[in-house]
Amino acid sequence: MFNSIYNGRKVLVTGHTGFKGSWLVYWLKALGAEVCGVSLPVPTAPAHWALLQLEMRSEIADIRDLEMLKKIFTSFRPEIVFHLAAQPLVRFSYREPVETFETNVIGTVRVLDACRTCDSVRAIVNVSSDKCYENREWVWGYRENDPMGGYDPYSASKGCAELVAGAYRQSYFNPETYGTKHQVLLASCRVGNVVGGGDWAEDRLVPDMMRAASRGETVTIRSPHATRPWQHVLEPLSGYLQVGQKLLEGQVAFSGPWNFGPEDEGAISVEKVVRCIHEFWPKVNCQFGSEGEPHEAGLLKLDISKARQFLNWHPVWSAKECFEYTASWYRGFYEQNRINTESDLNRYIFDATQKGVVWPK
Repeated sequence: MFNSIYNGRKVLVTGHTGFKGSWLVYWLKALGAEVCGVSLPVPTAPAHWALLQLEMRSEIADIRDLEMLKKIFTSFRPEIVFHLAAQPLVRFSYREPVETFETNVIGTVRVLDACRTCDSVRAIVNVSSDKCYENREWVWGYRENDPMGGYDPYSASKGCAELVAGAYRQSYFNPETYGTKHQVLLASCRVGNVVGGGDWAEDRLVPDMMRAASRGETVTIRSPHATRPWQHVLEPLSGYLQVGQKLLEGQVAFSGPWNFGPEDEGAISVEKVVRCIHEFWPKVNCQFGSEGEPHEAGLLKLDISKARQFLNWHPVWSAKECFEYTASWYRGFYEQNRINTESDLNRYIFDATQKGVVWPK
């Protein structure tokens, strides 16, 4: 997979104890990479990272601590960095705006600066969010060249982080001077709402439903009519890994921003998500409350044309399959104490191969 580019490579992942980060380091280990994670302590109990019990270097550190970051980079000497560490919650950002901006903006500055001063680094994949775009509630998807924005502190922080990444790309990792003045390529990946087994973050739709189902409770869901681009966590991860492959191969054209999201049928309302998950785990029971407060976007979609055309990247699972595997992961965990991470990854790779997706080859 990915032209075997990760086998034996030194890969540093920030935010490895989080939901997406834990899935990414699991896949990287399966690809034969030597992985070092940098993150705050495990954020929830239970936690996907803790359940996996991976043998890898795990540094519990704050990405806002530049001196500590540089020590880790100097010691490990990574060839590629996946930057996932972030404060990822919209409603938390209203309560703690300073922490949100410090982590998402200043944290990104310091990770990129650690990369800048470490001569082993050859590629950087900065992971962002669809909420970095100035949301005008359009019915069509946002493209990579649309303006950054943000109504709430979280969205604004992700827009700012994208501007930071762009500034570092132009100032220090400019594609036009690659190979002469520097040896680093930087890409930024923007994704929508990601679901899958092992997410226990607070105040998120799927984790809230799964926690309630495990206790036999009914959960109140806000903003049932809000529409989001839902996708299984493995979908954007395949995009990150494919972009990382291109950067490590020195393909300058792949430096820059990339959207990874579902096909149009994956952009569905919260209400439809709830009904779909209930189909695969009937213990999930919800009631709908009033529209969310404080403000949250009602409609948000991504245009993935660039990834389709230039990476030949395509989503593998439909929305129904996405929620089927997600619900089955939690059901297996709560009812049988089973962790379906390995089987889900194997099934995803098999289905990608069957559909002729490029990266499994």
